[in-house]
Amino acid sequence: METLPAWDVMVATCPSRTSLARIANKWTAMIVIALSAGPLRFGEVRSAVNGISGKVLADTLRDLERDGIIMRTAYDQMPPRVDYELTPLGRTLREPLTALARWAESHIEEVISAREEYDIAR
Repeated sequence: METLPAWDVMVATCPSRTSLARIANKWTAMIVIALSAGPLRFGEVRSAVNGISGKVLADTLRDLERDGIIMRTAYDQMPPRVDYELTPLGRTLREPLTALARWAESHIEEVISAREEYDIAR
């Protein structure tokens, strides 16, 4: 029986690091959360992810498509239409990334307070 490689994100040369870096990116997390409800067009994703530039959104969507997290579907119609949606692999990220978003929302007051205390002490 063949042994599978032991992936370890703590090892600098491990390819799993690139996946962790992509997933840990703030734009990736917000895009995955936005697409959790179903397919969206580019403009709809951009509206859902307030503050992201068109270029950053396009680059991030391309990277996520390359990694198998999202699927891009182009329709042959006028005007052109493109939808983005999570793949089965991408859907595995919904729960952990939504949990992180909820944590951030639930604990922001504590974080702000800690920052203020830290800044005063400095």
